[in-house]
Amino acid sequence: MILCVPSPRTLLPAALSSEAPQGMRTGTVASNPCLPSTPPTWDPTKDLRAIASNFCYLENSGWYWGAVTAAQAHAALQEACEGAFLVRDSSHPMYMLTLSVRTARGPTSIRIQYSGAQFLLDSSSPARPSLSSFPSVPSLVQHYMGQEKKAEEGKMEVEAPSKPSQQTIQETSVVLKLKRAVYKPTGLPSLQHLTRLVINTHCDCADQLPLPRPLLRFIQDYPFKV
Repeated sequence: MILCVPSPRTLLPAALSSEAPQGMRTGTVASNPCLPSTPPTWDPTKDLRAIASNFCYLENSGWYWGAVTAAQAHAALQEACEGAFLVRDSSHPMYMLTLSVRTARGPTSIRIQYSGAQFLLDSSSPARPSLSSFPSVPSLVQHYMGQEKKAEEGKMEVEAPSKPSQQTIQETSVVLKLKRAVYKPTGLPSLQHLTRLVINTHCDCADQLPLPRPLLRFIQDYPFKV
């Protein structure tokens, strides 16, 4: 899949409160024509639950690096194979998370947008309305790991100037291939978690396995393959 990531815009709560942050209430910067004019309203119960659940998944994943800088993330990916990736906290105050990935051109970063209890890759491409959204970042990553051969979602652009020209967009377009998670050195997953991933990868109905209930709950606590 080919991907294009834009200039800074939207949302994401800077603090978890019962009142939506300014970005959540107003939507996006007016200069960006790609985004909907009537964004979802902030629902404290729904959104806080979605955000908390997502970070619980990420903490279990092993490939969430937390508050590292873009330079640190890119350094960790520099010698990795194409398709290696990690997720980190976004350095932009209006975003929560960023996907850093090793592409054919080298390491780059793509912001992850949050809206209406859903996560999606940030994009300024014409194909943006067709980009899929997901209830969590692990489900987003899992989707794109299986989308290598599909290009219908169009191009995305790496982090670019605030008002990129058409030439800039073309120059910063990269092919996105998510193949292998890069685990944080200080947060390597446990053997139990790796076993859970193997079970999820080879079984579509893990809840029906003849296992003790505590083990079934453990598997269901992280229902992803990555």
